[in-house]
Amino acid sequence: MAMEDEDKNTAVVATNVRAGIKKGGDVGDNGACIDRQPDTVVHQAGLNPTAGRGSRSGPGAHAATGIRVLKQRNMKRNGSRRCMTRKTRFGSRERDWLKGDTQRGCVCLYGGTVDPQPPAPGPQASSTPQTDLQLVLCSTSTTVEELCAQRDGQGLYVQLHGDLTRRLDPSERPLQMVYDYLASLGYSDPVRVQQEAANSDLSCMIRFYSERPVNADQQERTLLKGVFSVRKGKTQLHKWAERQVLLCGTCLIVASVKDSLTGKMHILPLVGGKVEEVRRRQHCLMFSSAGSQAQTYFVNFDTLADYQRWHRQALKVVSQTVSLVDLSCYSLETVPEYLFYSQDITHLNLRHNFMSLQGPGGLLNLPRFSQLKSLNLSHNRLGVFPECVCEILTLTELNLSCNSLHTIPVQIGNLQSLQTLSLDGNHLSSLPEELGGLFQLNSLGLSFNNFSHIPAVLERLSAVDKLAMAGNRVETLELCTLIRMSHLKNIDIRLNGLRWVKSENLEAVSQVTQLDIRDNCLDSLDLSSVCNLETLHCQRNQLGTLTLSGFTLRMLHTGSNRLTTVNIYPVPNQLTHMDLSQNLLEYLPDWVCDCRKIEMLDVTHNLLSELPSRLLNSLSLRKLLTGNNRLQRVPDLLDHVPLEALDLQHNKLVELPEGLFYKALNLKYLNVSANALESIPSSSQSEESLSTLQELYLTGNNLNENCGALLVGHQNLRILHIAYNQLLSFPASKLSKLELLEELNLSGNKLKTIPSTVSSCKRLHTLIAHSNHITVFPEILNLPEIKLVDLSCNELTEIQLPDSLPSTLQELDLTGNSSLILEHKTLNLFSHITTLKFDQKSTTTAGDSLNASTPWNHGFSEMSGQRNKLCVSVLAVDRFGDNVEACYGIFDGDRNEEVPRLLQCTMGDVLCEELQHCSVDMVYMCNTFLTSHRKLGMAGQKLGASALLCYIHRETSDPGGYFSLTVANVGTCQAVLCRDGRPVPLSKVYSLENCTEEMERVKLSKAIITEDNKVSGVTCCSRLLGCSYLSPWVLPKPWVHTVPLCPQDEFLVLGNRALFERVSYQEAVCTVQAVQDPRAAAKKLCSLAQSYGCKDNIGALVVSLHIGEDSCTCEPPVSTTEPRGPPPAPVPVSVTPGPSEPVNISSSGGIVTEFSSETSASEVGSEAGSTASDEHPSSGLASRPERRCSLHPATTLCGIMVPGSAGAGTHPGLFQRQPSSATFSSNQSDNGLDSDDEAPLEGVISNGSKLEVEVDIHCCAFQLRSGAPESPKDLDLEKQGSDYLNGKMRRQNSVVVSATNGCLLAVCGREIADLKKSPSTCSLFGKKLSNGSVVVPEDSHNLIEVALEAPKKKSGYFTAPAQQDPEDQLIVPPSLEQEVREQLRSHGPLLSGPSAPSTPTTLKDPVWDHPHPPAFASNLVPGPGPTPILQQEVYDTAL
Repeated sequence: MAMEDEDKNTAVVATNVRAGIKKGGDVGDNGACIDRQPDTVVHQAGLNPTAGRGSRSGPGAHAATGIRVLKQRNMKRNGSRRCMTRKTRFGSRERDWLKGDTQRGCVCLYGGTVDPQPPAPGPQASSTPQTDLQLVLCSTSTTVEELCAQRDGQGLYVQLHGDLTRRLDPSERPLQMVYDYLASLGYSDPVRVQQEAANSDLSCMIRFYSERPVNADQQERTLLKGVFSVRKGKTQLHKWAERQVLLCGTCLIVASVKDSLTGKMHILPLVGGKVEEVRRRQHCLMFSSAGSQAQTYFVNFDTLADYQRWHRQALKVVSQTVSLVDLSCYSLETVPEYLFYSQDITHLNLRHNFMSLQGPGGLLNLPRFSQLKSLNLSHNRLGVFPECVCEILTLTELNLSCNSLHTIPVQIGNLQSLQTLSLDGNHLSSLPEELGGLFQLNSLGLSFNNFSHIPAVLERLSAVDKLAMAGNRVETLELCTLIRMSHLKNIDIRLNGLRWVKSENLEAVSQVTQLDIRDNCLDSLDLSSVCNLETLHCQRNQLGTLTLSGFTLRMLHTGSNRLTTVNIYPVPNQLTHMDLSQNLLEYLPDWVCDCRKIEMLDVTHNLLSELPSRLLNSLSLRKLLTGNNRLQRVPDLLDHVPLEALDLQHNKLVELPEGLFYKALNLKYLNVSANALESIPSSSQSEESLSTLQELYLTGNNLNENCGALLVGHQNLRILHIAYNQLLSFPASKLSKLELLEELNLSGNKLKTIPSTVSSCKRLHTLIAHSNHITVFPEILNLPEIKLVDLSCNELTEIQLPDSLPSTLQELDLTGNSSLILEHKTLNLFSHITTLKFDQKSTTTAGDSLNASTPWNHGFSEMSGQRNKLCVSVLAVDRFGDNVEACYGIFDGDRNEEVPRLLQCTMGDVLCEELQHCSVDMVYMCNTFLTSHRKLGMAGQKLGASALLCYIHRETSDPGGYFSLTVANVGTCQAVLCRDGRPVPLSKVYSLENCTEEMERVKLSKAIITEDNKVSGVTCCSRLLGCSYLSPWVLPKPWVHTVPLCPQDEFLVLGNRALFERVSYQEAVCTVQAVQDPRAAAKKLCSLAQSYGCKDNIGALVVSLHIGEDSCTCEPPVSTTEPRGPPPAPVPVSVTPGPSEPVNISSSGGIVTEFSSETSASEVGSEAGSTASDEHPSSGLASRPERRCSLHPATTLCGIMVPGSAGAGTHPGLFQRQPSSATFSSNQSDNGLDSDDEAPLEGVISNGSKLEVEVDIHCCAFQLRSGAPESPKDLDLEKQGSDYLNGKMRRQNSVVVSATNGCLLAVCGREIADLKKSPSTCSLFGKKLSNGSVVVPEDSHNLIEVALEAPKKKSGYFTAPAQQDPEDQLIVPPSLEQEVREQLRSHGPLLSGPSAPSTPTTLKDPVWDHPHPPAFASNLVPGPGPTPILQQEVYDTAL
């Protein structure tokens, strides 16, 4: 009733608004309409219906216009169940006005205050001023000045990404700013831009304030003041007196007159002084200055809060060694006027503000600081160089970076003391000659400007030793120019588009020692004239030849080029580090072996077929990386070589040198994965081994169990990867010798058991042994440090556990063990595990039968590596929506886990929503990413993630044609399709290193790109979801690509950056081809990446495709023996849909069930145990379901499988329990729950910012259609069913059913329609499932409702009897049997398969196993009625 009352009140408000507009005149294109609507409090308190009409005394009355303002307090965000939607915010007249022109829209104004309302009856009445939200109707031509004139405001402020707040100029146009911002994100449709501009979620990215928002912390750091009792001096000669006291900058300021700041002011410098607590008086501090003439003031504060605030700030000041005042990131327009009393300030930081020239604290007054040496004015949007700064003659350091400066004034020559000048990130193309007179200038930053040549004025700046000109437009570097600048030693001209380095004469360039020309367009480079070069960076060019002088060369980095040879003369005897990776070298130059001091050599990803023997026997070489070449042998070593790390992976080695381990005694790291080794050398020539080897990677060879005995000598081994070999066993006695072992990977072998001696490895924390034939659970749960155990894809049958498990165990993966049965006691012991994965032993439900018809299936794997948290999430829905479609995605947050989880929860539902608005792949995919970016809310302001989304569908123009695959991505997540055994890349890597056009775009927007190619030092990606504070440099607009699928397409591989950095597309394809099971294939990809050296989070998703010639994937029925007991028979039921209601059936392809970490293991145990004792309690005619395609579905009626038409087999699901509830801020969450107006829900766990839902997967759902019961019997049955689910639940007009992870959930159709209309309820849609499967949009919101309806726990777990009760039989009255048959026969044309079998009068359905009355039983028994329409219903257990 509260909702109905609120709707009525809203209608009254809308009427009032329309009346006010009509009375005052229509809103013109240039006008503005301010709409403040009352909230629920005002509604219930009784809003005066005439308050907003023509009365000038009413709120919102203005003399200049006829606009009427209706106030609203604490307006709830769109997404709350009681919030105002766009339709209820405005009346029809306002909506028509908006629709009339896309240049009209709505601007949300925050931060205003309203007068207290008179007290009203009821507990919700409020009488305190609260911030309100104003909805302003205006056009793109409406200026700030016009808006302020209509609302009697002083000004408007804009805040971007929850960061700084800037005062808008009177001529700026707020709505146009919003439209421009949305266009920069990627929106192109004017109508969609108009809709997005009115969305309240946008306020997390761009928000307007009617007043400057107050930040208590900011006020504390800039200025503290108050009237307190003050006494001067340590003696008792002075008396206590009330005085005005200020703490600003570096000084304590005490006024000589009470309550006045006029007259004499006592200044006490605090830098280097003391602030101490006076114990004899309460809340009293003693402030003392530094030096022999120190002064002291005692200040007695009134409250403890004031005392602590002043004490905290004063401690920061006295602890400084220099007089520094940091006012950065405060949205300041002027500095506090009292700051000028601090004349001892030497360093002033005003970075990231909006400083203006005028005003008492403007830039024009900065020369008043007589001792100022360092001034930072970067990122202040100045536009012009502040000439007043040139009057501060004491300056030695000046930073004016990122201020859109175009010129430098000649007055810069006045700063004769200037030593450091930073002008990066501006629009400079020239420098004044007067700059050359600054003879003390030793650092000049000119990076990311518009210089096309090196400024000639640098010739006169003899103290400058570094040329910092990265990111400019220098295409030609004249070495003769550098000769004239003999003082320059360090040259940085990366990211310039440099094409030529010319040397017109033979004169040597002797002063340059460091040269950085990375990320340019050079195809050849001759620097032989730079005779004293020590360090050269020339990565990511197009170099085919390189010629250098080796006299003083120490470090050479030439990776990612096209080099076939490198010419250096003379031999670089000082060279210590050399990177030649990712080139085209077929042999190493001879001079490499002659380098006497070489310590690190990287020649990975070349074409080398052999290594010189002299190289490995170098007396200086400590690290040699030669992976991904064509090496067939490794030369023998001499004794006592100093080699410490050797990488030989991805070669063609069949053996290693015999004396490798006892000749290279310092060897600590060896990686020989992906070779053809059949054995490894012995660790020593005698029984005693001196090996210091700590990490050994042997994955992907042909090793057998004999190699185990050879590992014994490596007693210092910490990490051993020996996956995907030919091991039949591992010697038990040998494993016990590896006592220091911490990580062991034995996956992909033929092991039947892991030796019990593994318990001797007391330091073991990771055991990965998936994809073997292990039948007995290893004795590892007694290990004190065990964290991760992966025994998936084995043949486990039981687990024997100790009485208690180590608290360190965080993840246990038992999926893929088809015969494993877990008892309740076992699951109770696993209750503390963060991530628990095991197969769900469920009977086939209607959803499973539908899923069996999809021409694809998936498997995935996520590994955290050596990181403490998993920042990769996977989305996988085999059946997406109502059709034969699928949705897959992968999200990589790099260092954060919040954004990937949020995207996993919402992105599939956003796609489903966008598909209802548009069928153009470029449009709906782009809008999906942009909407998901907006829905990240506050989490997306500072955090971001790479995202990739794949959508398999049929073209709308040809629903019966072939499937198409639409891929969209931002960031570094990638997808590759296997077609005819060859990889077909489907994604675009949006990183600055790999995408030239993105690099140019970011440079044009004047971003600062650090030396590691990261935007502002944060991310290497130019496109991400989230990280909105990096806009416009980092955008959320995706790359979209659609490819038609054909029978030659075998599978799809999705992975994050870490996977494809180590595993090439071709290797990924070959790896998956060799493994039939997608889950095992995904796990193998991750294991390979780890063995190849990846330490980061890894995520892989493999989608197996079965696209036939005619898109048909039908399989002929398989005859099998019938299970014990009579099979269930179909029963006719009567369902009468409404005259205009469509019949919609939706199901989810997800087969995975998730549990929150708070759910006890006994609850999990009941899900497996309640059915594990059954032998297929609801098995159909066959144990294997007949796979049907969309063109030839099984016997169905209105899209629902008919029991008996297809064999009911087991489709194992997956249990996973993982902390999957994403953390939502109350300001960003759209979960539809408000803490102040929602009663606590049973089954919903909330701790403020965290929301988790406990769902009983035994809850069954029943598919109903509209139509009231038409007999007393029906009414009784209906009442009985509704009492079972929830006594408060009412029968709705329409109820649909969805199969979600093997569990059917009853969802009211009207609620679904309402939810779909609300674009901000998506965070509840698709609650995160740890294995990636998510709930379809129709179901996910109702998880909370289902939690209410779940049966209570009994004996520690949900009880679900395995045997069927006699009363659980559905009886069709004999009088209706004939009518049922006739109705089914009349609907025969609707069936696209065999006709429905004969229907007996009774059915013992396994859904009635629950000891509760059936729900909604009124629709299960046909009743009399006009023109009844029968539909075949399917009922099955949730498990």
